[in-house]
Amino acid sequence: MKLAIGCDHAGYPYKDGLVAMLQSQGHLVLDLGTHSAESADYPNFAHAVATAVENGSAEKGILLCGSGNGVAITANKHQGIRCALCWTEEIAALARQHNDANIIALPVRYVPEILAQAMVRVFIQTPFEGGRHARRVDAIACS
Repeated sequence: MKLAIGCDHAGYPYKDGLVAMLQSQGHLVLDLGTHSAESADYPNFAHAVATAVENGSAEKGILLCGSGNGVAITANKHQGIRCALCWTEEIAALARQHNDANIIALPVRYVPEILAQAMVRVFIQTPFEGGRHARRVDAIACS
């Protein structure tokens, strides 16, 4: 699977580990930054990941910041993006199963790295259930 990943300075400590884990599983990862722990503005990276998912350059996206909120809010401004802020594996699974989320947002300051990696694995492996959930997902977009 082709995945896009992005983060600000707060998310940076987990990014390289996630990229390595995903690549070891055979995924192609577009690393859209940031590339250091120096202060960086999260909207730049959230927009880059959301755009990659929107235009099909990536199938799904991963965003990281301190609380996960900033990147999720930014990504969700994009039409067709359903970015889910997740803090447990079950929430990551439900975001895919019920909401067809295409980007996961992780709160790096509030979850251990091993949990962040587990949530990403669950997120990319869990299919959308469709059915009654498809009708709800179809009703999300503003036209």
